Amino acid sequence: MIVTVIIHSGGMAVGLRWLMLAHDKNMHKGTLLIRSLVVGAMVFIMFVATLIEASIWALTYLLLGAISEIEEALYFSTVTYTTLGYGDVVLGEQWRMLSSVEAANGIIIFGWSTALLIVAIHRFIRTLKKIYAWDDQR
Repeated sequence: MIVTVIIHSGGMAVGLRWLMLAHDKNMHKGTLLIRSLVVGAMVFIMFVATLIEASIWALTYLLLGAISEIEEALYFSTVTYTTLGYGDVVLGEQWRMLSSVEAANGIIIFGWSTALLIVAIHRFIRTLKKIYAWDDQR
């Protein structure tokens, strides 16, 4: 879990830096497409961080011998991390709690990503309000 938090913190730092850089370069005054790409970049960065984190869990299962094939480990980890939990691949009894911890980790990480994306979208909406002089009283 510590490794996934470190990775996600790095993704958050890159994403927030991207938002600040875009703001500093006045990209927020650009076209709607450019502003949408700034938010889209934040989504992509957090998505890539999440894929890396699920891959770290898959590597953990491989190193522990809980799963023997890389494709199966990646599949199981992704399904578990997203809390989808198909159940077509299961771990042995000695590893069941580990997959529960992965699922809890995934829920926390997805909540964190959602919070960051809300910040990015909020900033996007505030910029649109300034550009188009939208009034909250309407």
